[in-house]
Amino acid sequence: MLTTNKEVKARILELYDELFSHNGYGEMKVEIRILRRRQKEIIIHCGKQYRFVVDYENRGRTKFA
Repeated sequence: MLTTNKEVKARILELYDELFSHNGYGEMKVEIRILRRRQKEIIIHCGKQYRFVVDYENRGRTKFA
C-alpha cells in the first residue's frame, strides 16, 4: 500500500490525539526502515501496528528549528 508522507504524519497526529485523550497510560513508537526503489517503510506501534510504504528522495540531512 503506497502512501504519502503527509498521510503518515496525519495518522501519527490522529493516534497522538487518541492517546492524549485516553484516561490511562499509552505508548506510541515509530520505526522507519529503508527499502529498495527509493522507498521507506514506516511502522507505527500504538496498540496495533500501522504500516505504510512511502516514496522518498535522498536530499541529505534536514535541519529542524
